[in-house]
Order: sequence, then structure tokens, then C-alpha cells
Amino acid sequence: MTSREMKSYLTRVGFFLAYGFGSGKLPWAPGTFGTLVAIPIYLLIYPSPYPLYAAIVGVMFVVGVWLCQITEQALGAHDHPSIVWDEIVGYLITMFMAPSGWVWVLMGFVLFRALDIWKPFPIRQIERRVRGGFGNMLDDALAALYAWLVLQGVAYFYMP
Repeated sequence: MTSREMKSYLTRVGFFLAYGFGSGKLPWAPGTFGTLVAIPIYLLIYPSPYPLYAAIVGVMFVVGVWLCQITEQALGAHDHPSIVWDEIVGYLITMFMAPSGWVWVLMGFVLFRALDIWKPFPIRQIERRVRGGFGNMLDDALAALYAWLVLQGVAYFYMP
């Protein structure tokens, strides 16, 4: 395989991942479907010790900066709706240290989607100012941080 063929192959794989394994190409609610793709990924990694879980998500964030950057450049649009890797990573951030059980999986999903759509201060301002792959990942990571805080607060006050 030549270096040009290898680059083309890696780019196609990058698009596939950025599109959330194809979920981002759905004609409606691609962000929601991208977040749904994150649930099985979460179920695979949630038993991991917290440092390993955080490392996996950190690597996914860094890889996501590259994935989003190359896909945005190819599409010619910042934060194109079909790019959903940021939603996948955002959900995984939301679920860090979450209690086990489907109620928490669902609550994390709803919280993350609501805050990702609403984009409370200063997320919307950051989304408008920070461009490229890092900007694409950052706004979802911040929405996830807000969702994580709410989820942890609920767990703290309502867990026996």
C-alpha cells in the first residue's frame, strides 16, 4: 500500500468514526442517534477503573479533535450535524463515575442531549468563537461537564 493509499484509507476510516459509525448520516436527529451509539461503548468501558475510563475518554477526545477537523474540512462546514463523534465522547464524559443501572444510563442520555442542544452560558459563545476540530469537541465536552455535575448531584442526594 502506498502512502497516498494509506492516507486515503485513514481519511475514510476517520470519516466513518466522525459520523458515529454511520449514525450521523441519518436524515433527522443525527446528534441523538450519535449519542445512542455511545451507550454500547459506555457499557463496554464502565466497569473499568476510573483512571482507565478517564484515559480512554481522554484519548477519544484527542482523536476526536483530528476526526472532526478532517471531516469539517472535507464538508466545508464548522460543526456539521453529521459529525457526531463529539456526542459520543460527550456522553462518555457525562457518564464518568455514574452509578450503574439503566435509570442512570437514561438520565445521563437525557441530561447530555438537553444541555448539548440548549448550550447554556458560556457554551454557545465558545461554539461560535472556537473553530476547527477542537472547537467541535470542546462545546460538547462542556455540555457534558454540566450534565456530569447534575448527574453526580442527583446521585449524591438520591442514592442510599
